[in-house]
Amino acid sequence: MVFTHDTELALQAAVHLANSGLEPDTLTEREELDAFCTEYRYSGRRDHDDSELDGVRAIRGRLYALLTADRDAAVEHVNDLLRENRALPQLQRHDEFDWHLHAVSTEEPLHVRILVEAAMAMVDVIRADEMTRLSTCADDGCEGIVLDLSRNRSRRFCSTACGNRNAVAAYRARQAEQTGEQTGGS
Repeated sequence: MVFTHDTELALQAAVHLANSGLEPDTLTEREELDAFCTEYRYSGRRDHDDSELDGVRAIRGRLYALLTADRDAAVEHVNDLLRENRALPQLQRHDEFDWHLHAVSTEEPLHVRILVEAAMAMVDVIRADEMTRLSTCADDGCEGIVLDLSRNRSRRFCSTACGNRNAVAAYRARQAEQTGEQTGGS
């Protein structure tokens, strides 16, 4: 594990949300938001209405900007987010998770909690000088964010679909090259 569980989960959630704002938009229904909250273990207040969905959808651009910024710009984004949302870090324990940081009340709207948790996770990334863990997808046609938590830092694609598309393209290029060599072409 590169970071603590809460940092990794907040980073994964932020990347998921930021990427959901790219085409095709993958966060359009309340049920999708419910699944997101379940997957990334968001505790606290949930309104389960269109306003909550709209609030979360509205922060995707800020998350994208935060996660794709260079280190100095990321610091500015983090400080702005923490200041705007009056973050006051406190240790909390819930579910099966041991003590970890929450920086806003569990009664704040979901989109505020997501922004602050992403900012707090980025504090760890910035302090550890691990900004290279975040990049954009190696697929030429994709602007998705890649979060590489692997030991060998080998993750290049934002999704299996992008990785598969590039593997197929590379395979076809090799096949075309071999066919050209067999027919006497260069």
